[in-house]
Amino acid sequence: MDMDKQYKPNEFAKLINVSVRTLQRWDNEGILTAFRSPTNRRYYTHTQYVAYIGHSSKQEENKRKVVIYTRVSNHGQKDDLVNQIEFLKQYANAKGIIVDEVLEDIGSGLNYNRKKWNDLLAMCRNREVKQILVAHKDRFIRFGYSWVDEFLKSYGVELVVVNNEKLSPEQELVQDLISITHVFSCRIYGLRKYKKN
Repeated sequence: MDMDKQYKPNEFAKLINVSVRTLQRWDNEGILTAFRSPTNRRYYTHTQYVAYIGHSSKQEENKRKVVIYTRVSNHGQKDDLVNQIEFLKQYANAKGIIVDEVLEDIGSGLNYNRKKWNDLLAMCRNREVKQILVAHKDRFIRFGYSWVDEFLKSYGVELVVVNNEKLSPEQELVQDLISITHVFSCRIYGLRKYKKN
């Protein structure tokens, strides 16, 4: 690309997604000064475009949030929610991380309709989040962690698992089987309870 390429104000305004009036105001205020042709017509260069885009992306990055996400399976575990939040806040303080938001969910790790979890994913897709802190992998998602981690990375989001146990493939498989057994035994119990009523 020719860095000396010149743009008329209306072309440049379209490129950076602002109005021509905004460009005029920025020119008058010295925010983004236009060049002048010998006939006193305003124009902008490709170098200015590259500088503006770089500046905008840095500003966007600085606006992105650090979010703590916590989850428990049922209302009887609310104390564990409090413990997760406290643990993650202490971790953030020790690392000098400023937490912008704390999200709490109550529901199974196999339930992908958790409200706060879905809100968080939407925020990530909108590039509002730069980092998510979770206590354990299974607090965020029970299965498919690697896929979700890659998905979040594609939106510039770092998923930090603070208490990241290193399990062998066999141990992970056992953990998965225990989770599945637990979920289905709870469902069977729920169905029996429903039939009694």
